[in-house]
Amino acid sequence: MRIVFAGTPEFASQALAAILGAGHEVPLVLTQPDRPSGRGLKLTPSAVKQTAQAAGIPVCQPRSLRLDGKYPDEALAAQKALHAAAPDLMVVAAYGLILPEWVLMLPTHGCFNIHASLLPRWRGAAPIQRAIEAGDAQTGVTIMQMDQGLDTGDMLLTHVTPITDELNASALHDELAVIGARAILEAIDALRQGALTAQAQPDQGVTYAAKLDKSESPLDFSQPAVVLARRIRAFNPVPGSTMSLPGLKDPVKVWNAVALPAEAYRAALTGAQPGQVLQATTQGVDIATADGVLRLLELQKAGGKRQPVAAFVQGWQER
Repeated sequence: MRIVFAGTPEFASQALAAILGAGHEVPLVLTQPDRPSGRGLKLTPSAVKQTAQAAGIPVCQPRSLRLDGKYPDEALAAQKALHAAAPDLMVVAAYGLILPEWVLMLPTHGCFNIHASLLPRWRGAAPIQRAIEAGDAQTGVTIMQMDQGLDTGDMLLTHVTPITDELNASALHDELAVIGARAILEAIDALRQGALTAQAQPDQGVTYAAKLDKSESPLDFSQPAVVLARRIRAFNPVPGSTMSLPGLKDPVKVWNAVALPAEAYRAALTGAQPGQVLQATTQGVDIATADGVLRLLELQKAGGKRQPVAAFVQGWQER
């Protein structure tokens, strides 16, 4: 099929690579403008742009697709490019721009979205992180026929995967990227064969995955240890989880931690305040919480490198 692709990060790049690998024609790719990155803040192309350029595909990078918006000239140029591409289908994955109605209506078969949750749960910007944070037992990918709502379109197919206690957002992202790439090829094949069935999303079970914010990074030890452990996994690597430790001027980042049951540490917790360091060994830094103990396993001092707790504790105790 003749497919226009719109996406930006690595999650989307894997889907584009799969579509190209399956032999579909991609006459145009839309992606976000290059962004400053790294210590030198050098303008860096998105993962999707890099994949497109390697395949010799024209790339369009408008800041908006609204013809009546802030960048009408860029939107008009994108409109001309999309019309010239004459797509049978547009595939969208973590693009980062709202698609106006003229875009949704332009391809023969409309626009398919690769969404990293089991809709209608976790519509919105951060479905991977919010699923882990909430303690969901499973998640997955939904291929959705896009409409003008926020992830409200009809579901075309879903793939389910469990969320284990070891998975952080980075690892789950990588797993869902592979699943998403496989799922979109399955949806395209079914479309070509006339075997794709759309199903409206149920009204029950709708939740919204709010955009991540740095203000969420500080850990609140008035919460239970199991909640904090999930939060640390959910915010690894972005926006990260931070806390203060005695003797250190700046907050440290916590990259990995596990919840220990209150029953096993009842004596140590007696009289302890949430956030208090109970002990620091090569096995972990144990912190009292509202319910149970949070054992820190991987940390990072300000300006330093990520360290397993054994190395971190040695440097911390030498201060």
